[in-house]
Amino acid sequence: MKATLRDMAVGESCTVSGYVKGASAYREKLLAMGLTRGTEISVERIAPMGDPVEIKVRGFALSLRKDEASALLVERRIQS
Repeated sequence: MKATLRDMAVGESCTVSGYVKGASAYREKLLAMGLTRGTEISVERIAPMGDPVEIKVRGFALSLRKDEASALLVERRIQS
C-alpha cells in the first residue's frame, strides 16, 4: 500500500517507492541524503507536533520536516 512518509507511525518500516509530483526541490535534497527508490527505512520518532520525523536509513538517523516527509512516497512493509 502506497502512502507518504508523513502517514507512517513510529515503529513502522517501509520502502521508498518514489516522490510526489511537483516536489522537485525536495526530491533533489532527499536523493542526496540517500533516499533512493528501493531504500528501506523505519520511523524511529515523531515530535509531539508532528515535525520533525526521525527515520533510520542506511544505518544512520535522519530528521525530516513535515513538508519533506510529505514529498516522499513509500510502500509499507507487512510485518508478520
